[in-house]
Amino acid sequence: MNPRNQQDRKEYELDAARRISEALFQHLSVEDVVEQGLKIALEVVNGEAGCVLLANSDTKELVFSHAIGDRAPKSGTAFPWAEGIAGTVFATGKPVVIRDAKEDQRHFGEIDHLTGFHTQDMIAIPLKRWEGHPIGVLEVMNKRDGRLSQDDVVILTVIGAFTALSIEQARLFQEAKLAEVARILGNIGHDVKNMLMPVLCGTSLLKDELNEVFADLPKFDPDKGRASHETCLEVVEMVTNNAKRIQDRVKEIADCVKGLTSPPRFPPCLLHHVVASVFDTLKLVAQEKGISLYHEGIVELPEMEADESRLFNAFYNLVNNAIAEVPQGGSITIRGQIESKGTSIHLSVMDTGRGMPAEICDTLFTSRVISRKPGGTGLGTKIVKDVIEAHSGVIAVETEMNVGTTFHIHLPLMR
Repeated sequence: MNPRNQQDRKEYELDAARRISEALFQHLSVEDVVEQGLKIALEVVNGEAGCVLLANSDTKELVFSHAIGDRAPKSGTAFPWAEGIAGTVFATGKPVVIRDAKEDQRHFGEIDHLTGFHTQDMIAIPLKRWEGHPIGVLEVMNKRDGRLSQDDVVILTVIGAFTALSIEQARLFQEAKLAEVARILGNIGHDVKNMLMPVLCGTSLLKDELNEVFADLPKFDPDKGRASHETCLEVVEMVTNNAKRIQDRVKEIADCVKGLTSPPRFPPCLLHHVVASVFDTLKLVAQEKGISLYHEGIVELPEMEADESRLFNAFYNLVNNAIAEVPQGGSITIRGQIESKGTSIHLSVMDTGRGMPAEICDTLFTSRVISRKPGGTGLGTKIVKDVIEAHSGVIAVETEMNVGTTFHIHLPLMR
C-alpha cells in the first residue's frame, strides 16, 4: 500500500471511529447498541451479512443477539461457547480472518445449514472492554468487493471496542434504572400491604353481616334469597382470596428489594385446583363481557410437582389477557392431556379472539413485548414464560387473525 493509500485509509478509519462513537453512545438499550454497531460494521467493510453474539454465562452459550443479511439466524438462537470460529475468538480474545470458511474445520456449519446461508469469507472480532474477558463476538461475512483481509480487522476492532463499551454502558444504565424501580416498588409494596389489611377485615365483617341479614329475611322467595346469598358469599370469597394473593405478591416485592428471593417450591399439586382458582377469580369479569370459560381434561390429570402459586400467576395472566381479546359470545378453554410417554403433560389455553399480528407475536415472552390493552405493560407473557421455565417446561404460541390464539405448554410431571 503506497503512502497516499495509507493516508486515505487512516483518514477513513478515523472518520469511521467518529461516526461509531456518535451513533452508539446516543442509544441506551443493549438491543439498539448491538443493532447499530452491526450496521456500521457491515457498512464500513462492505459486508454482505453479519451478526453479534453475546455470551450467556449461565448456560455457557453464545446467543445471536442481532443478525443482518438474507436468511439471518433468529435472535435467541444459541450454541455452546466453545464451538465454532466464534467460540475460538471468544475463548482466546483474538480476532481471526477466514479466507474460505468451508476449508476451516472450526466453522460451525450447522448455522449455515439451518438458515440456508453460504458463508464464504469472514472476520470474527471479540467484543471486550479495553481490559477484561470478552462479552461476545462480532462477525462479518462475505465482502462484496473482494475478500475480507487483515486491513479490515483494524477498523472492525475499533468498532468492536466501541460496541462492547456501549453495551456495558447500556447495561449499567438499565441496572441503575432497575435499582430505582426496585426502590420505588419497595415503597409501593409496603403501602399496598398496609392498605389491604382493612380490605381483608372488611370482607370478613361483611360475610358475617350478610349471613345474619339473610338469616332474618322473610321467607317470601326462599330460592331467590338463597341464590342471592350464595352470590354474595362467592364475591366475598373472591375478594378475600385475591387480597391474600396480592399480599403474597407484595411480600415477594418487599423481599426482592431487601435482596431476598424465594426459590420455587415443588410440592405435590393438582392442576385442576389451579385452573378452578383462576376461573373463580376471573369469572365475574368474563360474565360481564359475555365470555364463557371452559376446561377439558384438567380434572383427569394426575398429581404433579409444581409451585401452585406461580402456576396460578401464569394461567391468570394468560386467561386475563385472552378476556381482553375475545369478543362477546366467545370462549376461553384450558385443555389438558398426558403426553405419549406419560412423563409430561400438554396444556392448551385456547381463545376465540381476534388473534395477534406478527409484530406482537414475535415479541412475546421477551422484555420487548408489546401490549394492546389500554394501560397494559405487556409483561404478562414474560411472567408466564419465566414460570414455565422455572418448572423445566416450554411454551409456544400459534395464532390466526380473526380466529383465535392458542398457547401450548408442556410441563414435566416430576422434577
